[in-house]
Amino acid sequence: MQSLLRNYLDQRISFYTTGRNELQLRELDTRTAQLQTELWAVVRDAGVVQPTPTIALVVAGMNDVLNSQGYTDAAWRNRIPAGAWFLMAAISLITQYLVGYGARNSKLEGALFRVLPFVLSISFLLIADIDSPRSGLIHVRPLNLTILAEALHSP
Repeated sequence: MQSLLRNYLDQRISFYTTGRNELQLRELDTRTAQLQTELWAVVRDAGVVQPTPTIALVVAGMNDVLNSQGYTDAAWRNRIPAGAWFLMAAISLITQYLVGYGARNSKLEGALFRVLPFVLSISFLLIADIDSPRSGLIHVRPLNLTILAEALHSP
């Protein structure tokens, strides 16, 4: 069981560190599903052979481990809806229009007119970056899984 868990952990780390290579992602998904089946079979068999409260806790823990992969996949596939993007673009355009309209009667410096589009562009960039976890400027490393893997692989 320990070697299966180590392999499963390595697969999960690979999931987070793999780029957009669809073939490699499919292979990871296939191997992860195989490992999940093997892990569940080991825990299930132990629960049938020795139905103690401790084994029940192990079965529940393994269920949580296997569920976390599904939760992660769902979170990575959940994207910002097109309607929200449309609303953000409309707010941006209306804001720019109002600033331009207000500038007719104002003696403001040109800095406001350069800063507002820049701030809106940066906010759109960051929202789009958060919406695409496999690419972009911000890359989150799976530090918790990496630390766990180092602890499990050390003698």
